[in-house]
Amino acid sequence: MNFRRKKADEASVNLTPLIDVVFLLLIFFMVSTTFTRETQLKLDLPQAASGEQAESTAGQQIELVISASGDIAINAKALAAPSVDTLKTALQRESAGDTELPLIITADAQTPHQAVIMAMDAAGQLGFTRLRLTTSEMEAGDSQ
Repeated sequence: MNFRRKKADEASVNLTPLIDVVFLLLIFFMVSTTFTRETQLKLDLPQAASGEQAESTAGQQIELVISASGDIAINAKALAAPSVDTLKTALQRESAGDTELPLIITADAQTPHQAVIMAMDAAGQLGFTRLRLTTSEMEAGDSQ
């Protein structure tokens, strides 16, 4: 009798299901990822010859930044619509009801006066009493 030996099947790996799984994982991570867009307001601070250097506070504080176009950001979070109501809501959220926190208002030199007054009014309506306006120091030769 002549028995034929079976040839051993070559071992092969089918990559198609693996590629499908990797592709589905890629789609899942792309869809479930949240993208944050960080924005910063460009400021040109007004200058003042008189004034005091503020002591640095290690505690918590709220920084309100107003750009030249009137856009407002509180603690680096931009407000969608700069109005008194949205400003008050954002200040309440950031302060968690603590009106004893120092509120630092940093406004661009070209900011409309109304935007600064609106910010101060909203803070006053909520009961903030520790307001501080920031300026940059005037250069020695810049006196007007």
